[in-house]
Amino acid sequence: MTAAGMRRPKPGDRLPILLLIVFAALWIALAIAPSYRQDWLLENLPVAVALPILIASYRRLRFSNTAYIGIFSMMALHEVGAHYTYSEVPYDDWCVSLLGFSPDQLLGFTRNHYDRAIHLVYGFAITPAAVELFAARAPPQRVWRWILPVGFVISHSVVYELIEWGAAVVFGGDLGIAYLGAQGDPWDAQKDMLLAAMGSVAAALIFVPRNEQPE
Repeated sequence: MTAAGMRRPKPGDRLPILLLIVFAALWIALAIAPSYRQDWLLENLPVAVALPILIASYRRLRFSNTAYIGIFSMMALHEVGAHYTYSEVPYDDWCVSLLGFSPDQLLGFTRNHYDRAIHLVYGFAITPAAVELFAARAPPQRVWRWILPVGFVISHSVVYELIEWGAAVVFGGDLGIAYLGAQGDPWDAQKDMLLAAMGSVAAALIFVPRNEQPE
């Protein structure tokens, strides 16, 4: 205990604390002059709910560093999408400037696919935490070790798409279009959910057999 009565962080706490500090700095930087402030506010509502829960439950449910890296990666990429709005993230320009080639031209894309990439990342990055959550609170057996974490992540994807739909209906106009981010694709929600499912299945195949324990 320190003089102030506070417990010193354990060595294993250092990475989660570092990731939290880096995310806070990134959040502040990307909160400055976003492309569409109202859309930025809507996009940050899930972060405003999830991050306090993760912090408050840290001592009761300590995820592995791998899971925290996944959560951090997903939240950081989400903040980039919130800053620019998902349909306007200039990833193609970044690749041309830094790597000298255009992914959109190479793959024949005719729309901004940052949102699609993030749904795939979401499925892959959040599944390790879902695997550990079930292992700690409701340990599944046999094939359910794969089914439950994947189903858990897919259900979040479905809920998020419903929230997007509801927000588009309620707010309408430019804000509704910006938040929905469909870019004229009538199957946008289905494709997003499929990509999240694919990412989750891939992560489950890697992390369920390892059944990684908190470090």
